[in-house]
Amino acid sequence: MLKKPLRIIGVPIDLGQNKRGVDMGPSAVRYAGLSERLKLLGYDVRDGGNVYVPVRDALPCESCDGFRDAIRNVCQAVYEAAEKAVAAGEIPIFLGGDHSLSIGTIGGVNSCRKVGVIWVDAHGDANSPATSPSGNIHGMPVAALMGEGFPDLVDVGRAGAKLSASDLVMIGIRDLDHQERDWLRQSGIKVFTMRDLDERGMSTVMREALDHLAGHDHLHVSLDMDSLEANIAPGVGTPSAGGLSYREAQLLMEIVADTGQLISADIVEINPILDHQNRTAKMAVELAASLFGKSIL
Repeated sequence: MLKKPLRIIGVPIDLGQNKRGVDMGPSAVRYAGLSERLKLLGYDVRDGGNVYVPVRDALPCESCDGFRDAIRNVCQAVYEAAEKAVAAGEIPIFLGGDHSLSIGTIGGVNSCRKVGVIWVDAHGDANSPATSPSGNIHGMPVAALMGEGFPDLVDVGRAGAKLSASDLVMIGIRDLDHQERDWLRQSGIKVFTMRDLDERGMSTVMREALDHLAGHDHLHVSLDMDSLEANIAPGVGTPSAGGLSYREAQLLMEIVADTGQLISADIVEINPILDHQNRTAKMAVELAASLFGKSIL
């Protein structure tokens, strides 16, 4: 079967959180050899460069909420880039940057099609302005995509929610704020915590995840690198102990690849300033290779 071309799109956004350096994530992943690795798998890889993101120091506000207009503009540009790539028959891979970019990527790819989302993360990213202890917008994209939170972020690309609970599965969750936990329990979103993975294993969890998304012809993977154990992916701004092992993460990607339904992906929250010899970006490249069909035999 002819492979769809891949479109790499960098989104060097560092406006949704407080730690500096995540804007260098797209460069780190490119430097780690993403294009070359995917070309070895037989793909036509097209690098579309970076979406424009204003330099944080040039903006007048110092809080994430204060950067909201800029975040909305970036997410709108990302939405349009996602929509355009999918319409052209390409599979876009979005390199972050913080996880606020997913407000644009997911809205763009599901604008004209039903897309199931596999959200791989240590955190729920389901806060709203009323529940967030930090006010960081990178902790709000799930709520925004579900239609809650700042109206200007909810309405990026088109008005209203972009996802319902039946469209979304979360995997690897282990670090939730108190009110966020309550919201997720009530939301109907299928959430697999690290305890679920410990007790039942990645293979079983992924089969259940795909069963939950069985009504979707397409899949989007949103991979936050802090979903992995911090000793194998140290270059993230909000590490959380007890994460996915290398093989668990690889298996997740391999199972998604086996479906043949992948339409797009995010790889986010890589902070080279906090990394060791670009280890986290190299890990991201390995996982991307598995997501796009690398196999042992």
